[in-house]
Amino acid sequence: MDLAKNYRVNSLLEFYYPLLTKKQREYMQCYFIDDYSLGEISQDFKVSRQAVYDNLRRTVLILEKYEKELHLYKYFIARNRLIDRMQRYTQKRYPNDKHISSMIKKLEHIEDE
Repeated sequence: MDLAKNYRVNSLLEFYYPLLTKKQREYMQCYFIDDYSLGEISQDFKVSRQAVYDNLRRTVLILEKYEKELHLYKYFIARNRLIDRMQRYTQKRYPNDKHISSMIKKLEHIEDE
């Protein structure tokens, strides 16, 4: 799996981990967080490597489905971008500037989009 996809899966896990089943959480924890191989996970859980792979693949699809419906990761990224812009801007202007007020309002209502 490439680095960008691995980063995305880890990010989605941060938001949707509680929505997964115990088995899904365990497999995802081992593979994506603890960096176990498929073989190591299959030995620990006494299942085939294919069963582990299938479970991981299905769980990634479930995480993507949750994101498609809930947009938690998308909103998180958008909020962080606005915060970064605000921080850069405040270095140049006073905190009560109307432009900053406008960005803060956007930040407060980003879930309404």
